[in-house]
Amino acid sequence: MLLQNPRAKGSAGISLHAKLLDQLGQAIVRGELAPGDPLPNADDWSAAHGVSRTVLREVIKVLAGKGMVESRPKIGTRIRDRSDWNFLDPDVLAWRYGTTTHAGDARSLFELRRAIEPMAGSLAAERANKAEIAKLEQLYEKMELYVDDNDRFAEADLAFHQAILRMTGNELFGSLAALTETAMLISFRLSDDNPYGQRPSLPLHRRVCDCIARRDPDGTRNALIELLDLAEADVHRSLAARSKPRE
Repeated sequence: MLLQNPRAKGSAGISLHAKLLDQLGQAIVRGELAPGDPLPNADDWSAAHGVSRTVLREVIKVLAGKGMVESRPKIGTRIRDRSDWNFLDPDVLAWRYGTTTHAGDARSLFELRRAIEPMAGSLAAERANKAEIAKLEQLYEKMELYVDDNDRFAEADLAFHQAILRMTGNELFGSLAALTETAMLISFRLSDDNPYGQRPSLPLHRRVCDCIARRDPDGTRNALIELLDLAEADVHRSLAARSKPRE
């Protein structure tokens, strides 16, 4: 399963703006353009990529909004220090994890998920209404149905975890759905060659459903922590297997 940039979903192609944004964003994240470096000459860059200066300016505005570049009079546009970047931005997450990922990167990703999802599950167990719980049950049933189809399972799994965020009744948690979507898609990509498949995670997803239905915040929190531990172990197993030299 390939990691898709969220902007490309549901479209037959990617606009010139989105394509240039991805190219420039990835170049910055990979270090091809280091902090303090100026952006290439606008005319040269526009000609090389077949886009207008207007499109380039729009892309620069987007990157500035993510904290990655800054423009100053008489100095031009330069790359900002990594400490200024918004690493929680879904695009920046996708660029950071889109090509190569190391064990330390995976650890950071799961630390982020553990900081959000178990607490959200606890609140969902306290606040979810019957209709929301029924919807979560339906999503779990889809996961059971598609457990041997990685792509369809991932779609249902993503919807399952995002539903829990919205079941908190807290709009701030709900707004984290885009962030967790990117984080989960990265997790799926890193573990899509897991030889054990998705079946080992079903009992824990079942327990999450049951704990929320029983109004058990602690049980929900613990089940989600175990689920994230299992997912992280799958990712590290996959990364270790990919790093071994082929015979």
